Amino acid sequence: MQKGKINVQTENIFPIIKKFLYSDHEIFLRELISNAVDATSKMRVISQTGDFSGELGNTSIEVILDKKKRTLKVIDKGIGMTTEEVDKFINQIAFSSAEEFIEKYKSQNEASPLIGHFGLGFYSSFMVSDKVEILTKTYKKGPGTKGVKWVCDGSPDYTIDEYDKKDRGTEITLHITKDSEEFLEENRVLELLKKYCKFLPVEIIFGTEKTYEPTGEKDKDGHDKTKEVEKPRIINNTKPLWTQKPVDLKDEDYKNFYRELYPMNFEEPLFNIHLNVDYPFTLTGILYFPKVKRNFEVQRDKIQLYCNQVFVTDSVEGIVPDFLTLMHGVIDSPDIPLNVSRSYLQSDPNVKKISSHITKKVADKLEELFKNSRPDFEAKWDDIRIFIEYGMISDEKFYERAEKFCLFKNTAGKYFTFEEYKEHVKVLQTDKEKQLVYLYTTNTEEQHSFINAATERGYDVLVMDNVLDSHFINQLERKFEKCRFSRVDAETIDKLIQKDDALPSKITEEQKNQLKPIIENQVNKEKFQVTFESLSESEQPMMITQPEFMRRMRDMSAVGGNSYFGSLPEQYSLVINCNHPLIGRLLEEKDEAKQSKLAKQLTDLALLSQNLLKGEELTNFIKRSVDLID
Repeated sequence: MQKGKINVQTENIFPIIKKFLYSDHEIFLRELISNAVDATSKMRVISQTGDFSGELGNTSIEVILDKKKRTLKVIDKGIGMTTEEVDKFINQIAFSSAEEFIEKYKSQNEASPLIGHFGLGFYSSFMVSDKVEILTKTYKKGPGTKGVKWVCDGSPDYTIDEYDKKDRGTEITLHITKDSEEFLEENRVLELLKKYCKFLPVEIIFGTEKTYEPTGEKDKDGHDKTKEVEKPRIINNTKPLWTQKPVDLKDEDYKNFYRELYPMNFEEPLFNIHLNVDYPFTLTGILYFPKVKRNFEVQRDKIQLYCNQVFVTDSVEGIVPDFLTLMHGVIDSPDIPLNVSRSYLQSDPNVKKISSHITKKVADKLEELFKNSRPDFEAKWDDIRIFIEYGMISDEKFYERAEKFCLFKNTAGKYFTFEEYKEHVKVLQTDKEKQLVYLYTTNTEEQHSFINAATERGYDVLVMDNVLDSHFINQLERKFEKCRFSRVDAETIDKLIQKDDALPSKITEEQKNQLKPIIENQVNKEKFQVTFESLSESEQPMMITQPEFMRRMRDMSAVGGNSYFGSLPEQYSLVINCNHPLIGRLLEEKDEAKQSKLAKQLTDLALLSQNLLKGEELTNFIKRSVDLID
């Protein structure tokens, strides 16, 4: 028997591993199975090179749980270890065998997917165990290649013995501690295996599952008979879609894989992008465009990051541009630099290159869809516009690409590129300052009367109704030459599209000054500013508008803009139509009580049209309206 001390710098290495090295104890299983996959991958490479003359046989990895014995085992049929290798790769912490192996077999195609880089992965098992045993036997033939048993109780002390092990490979047994008993529950282990090992390239078996198979016989109704059988439960898909060539795949394959990734998401993705890069970095993956709700309530943890098919994290900020974290799918790259626990990104120029490449591929796909099938692109526009607008706001290079295929949609349901829309409206919607005025609505129902007033004059109104549009409009005003964007209810339509042919007023300045305090008494003076305009007799006698600047700033604050604007009270203008007959009648009324009642009725009608009349004020308005009808 050999006894010794593990070669570490300090005897406190185990408490350090337990508390600081890994942020989440559950990843011990990922690390052990990753090591088993490494050993199996190495065995396959050695078998192909002719350095191994025996039968490769079944190379599945098995996970065995024994709740009574309080043990969890990970068994592989990989290359195994000699006594010297156990001493080198287990006792000397952080000396990873993967580096040495890659150097020796770097010309082989299958050498690159090896996972281990840190050599500390095995020691994560001590986070949940009070004793760990290794039984291992090397694939090498010859004297001195018997099995090896290594035991350690979580202190720097260990023992190594010879062990009569028949088959090559490694069996690791964890004796689970009392404070980690959750890992003795079958469902918990199954959950971890499905989370971290779902797409590993080596078959993982955990327990058994019941299934039904045809017997080859028919029942009395002529239906095939089936029987219940118990089979080994295979955890993983060893050849996930992103590892396959796009040319060999069909649309249905991508949809099926989406269902495999997100079994609880019942909505089909809009389309997908298959990533496949081998220079200057290695990157594979499949990204899906999902349907995004207008209210922007989306989860940003839907893209899964893998390193050689080992799940790492679903927090991909930094690798994927922020606007694309709304997408779903998988990214796999061994070139993404992670810290020792594989939990956090480390600073590296490759990350920026990968991020830029993903952005380019997304832009390529969108432009291709727009050029090749514009009707289909327009049909998807309402679902993808939030991605595109977010990208154009946050990424200058993406803006330059996307301005070719970004669309405006108007209230008639027609779609235009930026250039097409400019040509469409420039004749009628250029004001006296030679600025092109882009009219828009954020809610076609609530702003219907204003939209109607604009379209009756031949003006066009854009639908800008998603949560990012206030920010997007700001950007477009900076990018476009000589233009301004105004919501249809920011002013009266004649004031929005300033022309030189203003109507004369039917009431004098003196009459305006006489009328103003009467109307101001009907509204909150802090919230409403009373103004007079000379409008057509067919327009409403009074209307509510909301000035563009402050209203837009408030909207931007709601999605992360300046909190100062978000705290400001809402401001409105109560516009009096100088030319409406009811305003003339209001002036002529000599009975102050009747005059006040008519003024209140007219202001309440204006408030009601903008959904601003509520509570007791609405109740009083209804009663007053009934009285007036009587």
